[in-house]
Amino acid sequence: MIIGIGVDVVVVSRFAEQLTRAPALRERLFTPAERGLKVRSLAARFAAKEAVAKVLGAPAGMNWQDCQVVCDAAGDPRIEVTGTVAAVAQSKGIARWHLSLSHDGDIATGMVVAEG
Repeated sequence: MIIGIGVDVVVVSRFAEQLTRAPALRERLFTPAERGLKVRSLAARFAAKEAVAKVLGAPAGMNWQDCQVVCDAAGDPRIEVTGTVAAVAQSKGIARWHLSLSHDGDIATGMVVAEG
C-alpha cells in the first residue's frame, strides 16, 4: 500500500551558490559518503531528501544525515533511513522507499514513494 509520495525540484546553479556561501551546509545536509559528490549529484540528493521530508510531514527535529541516497551495484539509487527519519517512517508504517532521480539542464528532481 502506498503511504505517501513526495517530489522536489532543485535549481543546481542556485544550490551551488548556497553551498559556496554557507560551506557548513554541505556537512549539515549530507553524510560523509555523499559530501564528495559533484554539485549536480548533491542537488538531486537534496531533492530526494526534501521529497522524503514531505512524505513524512516535515517532522521537527529531522536530521538530514539520517536520510541518505546510496547506489546499488548496478548504479540504481535508493533511500536508506536511520535515526530520526527511520523513527518517523516506522511510526507511519513505511516499510519501503522507491526513488527516482532526474536531471535536465540546470534542474535536479527527486521523487519518492513510501510503501507500507
